[in-house]
Amino acid sequence: MSHAQPIYLDNNATTRTDPRVVEAMLPYFTEDFGNPSSVEHQHGNRAQSAVKRAREQVAAAICAREGEIVFTGSCTEANNIAILGAAYAQPDKKHLITSAIEHPSVLEPMRALQRQGWSLAILPVDHSGRVSPEAVQQALRPDTVLVSIMAANNEVGTIQPVAAIGGLCEAAGVLFHCDLAQILAHHHIDVVANHIHLASLSGHKAYGPKGVGALYARSRSPRARLAPISFGGGQEKALRPGTLNVPLIVGMGESVALAIRGQDKERARLAAMADAFRAFVAAELDGGAFNGDPIERLPGNISLSIEGVEPLALMHRLNGVASFSASSACSTEKVETSPVLLAMFGDTPRARQAFRLSPGRFTTADELMRFAALLVSEVRDLRLFVA
Repeated sequence: MSHAQPIYLDNNATTRTDPRVVEAMLPYFTEDFGNPSSVEHQHGNRAQSAVKRAREQVAAAICAREGEIVFTGSCTEANNIAILGAAYAQPDKKHLITSAIEHPSVLEPMRALQRQGWSLAILPVDHSGRVSPEAVQQALRPDTVLVSIMAANNEVGTIQPVAAIGGLCEAAGVLFHCDLAQILAHHHIDVVANHIHLASLSGHKAYGPKGVGALYARSRSPRARLAPISFGGGQEKALRPGTLNVPLIVGMGESVALAIRGQDKERARLAAMADAFRAFVAAELDGGAFNGDPIERLPGNISLSIEGVEPLALMHRLNGVASFSASSACSTEKVETSPVLLAMFGDTPRARQAFRLSPGRFTTADELMRFAALLVSEVRDLRLFVA
C-alpha cells in the first residue's frame, strides 16, 4: 500500500512553516541581515526594529507586555531558563512542584535541581490526563519556589485547569510556570487572567520555524525574578545572551500573529474533523479507546488505543500513507511506553497500544477521513493475522 505523498498527521510534533511566515522571514536572511545589537548603523537599526515588532506580536498573543518577552533558541531552552532561573533566584526556597506528564524539558531541569538539593513533588494525573488543582493546593509548602504545569499535553491533548492552578499559586506567593507550546496555535491565552508568571512558547508548534522560542517573565507584581543560567554579551535581559537570530524571530512573531488572527475558525474546523474521525472509527472498530479529556482538549489531537494492535505494526503498514506518532516525538532512540500514558493508565495494554494523530492547518477533512478508512482496514487485517 502506498500513497504519492504521505498525509502529514504529526502536527503536535512539528508543523509546516506557513508560506506567509517564510515570506516574512526571507528579507532578513539576505537584505536586512544586520545584527540588532549594532544600533550605530542602519543595518542594525532595521534588524532591531524587526525584533521589536516580533516581540510586540508575541506579547500581544498572550496578553503580555513587550518587555516581558525574551527570545530563546527553543521552548526547551525557555523551560530551562524559567525553571533553573527561578530556583537560583530564590535559593532559600527549596521545593518544586510539577506533574508526571510534563515534557522532558520541564522534568529534567526539575530533576537536575533535585540532585542539587531541592525537594521535588511530581503530581499524578487522572485517567483523562488532568492535574487536580486540589492536588496542587495540598502539595504547596511555605518553601515552594515554583509550580510548573503545561497548558496542554502534546500526546493526549488534555488541557489543564491552568487558571485555577495559577490562582492557587498566586494566592500562596508561589511562581507559576506554564509550557504553552501546544496550546498557542489553538486557544487564546491571557497570562494575567490565568495567573501565569512564567511561560514558554515554541515557534515550530505554531506554523513558525524551528530553532526559535520565547519566554514570558512577568514584570508586574508578582514579578518573576530569574537568575541567569548562561553568560555572554547581555542580550535579552542577560537571560539568553548571544546574537539574536533575526529571521527566525521574525518568523515566530508572524506565525503567532497569524495563529491568533484565525484561531476561532481553525479551532472549530479541526475539532469537527477530529469528531468525524472518532465517530467513524468507533462505529467501524471494536476495542478502541480514545485517550485524553473528551471535552477539555486540543482540537487537532487524536490519541487512540486499539485492543490487540501494536502501534508500531500499524505504523509500519501505513508508513507510505501517513506520518503519525506512536509515542512522544522526542523519544527517538528506543521504543518505550510513553510516560504520559503510563501516568494515566499504568503499565497496561491501553498505555502500550496508544498512538497519536494530529491533523493541522494544512490537513483537509477528506485526507483525514481517507486515512480513517485505511486505518480501519489495516486494523482488521492485523487482527486476522494475529488470530
